[in-house]
Amino acid sequence: QVQLTESGGGLVQAGGFLRLSCAASGSIVKIHTMGWYRQAPGKQRELVATLTSGESVKGRFTISRDNAKNTVYLQMNSLKPEDTAVYYCNAQISDWRGKYEYWGQGTQVTVSS
Repeated sequence: QVQLTESGGGLVQAGGFLRLSCAASGSIVKIHTMGWYRQAPGKQRELVATLTSGESVKGRFTISRDNAKNTVYLQMNSLKPEDTAVYYCNAQISDWRGKYEYWGQGTQVTVSS
């Protein structure tokens, strides 16, 4: 089994920054891709960034990865109240059974105005 463990969410004022982390653990054979999604109240889950896409298209966020730690990071700068959401880590990972998609438990990011 594979698990994704997220950390780094919290409450921050507008204009501030946060760094989210997501560590993959378990019977990992290969990590194909990792990324971040978010879901605001009353809205659908949306893609924030993936490693295959490089730097996030949102401009203020940057995704990076530490291969040795099987960890992906999301650096979020110049945060805005509209960035408030639950942020989810997503990964496509092969273990001994095959290739599967995994989700983290989610971490709350709240940006106050």
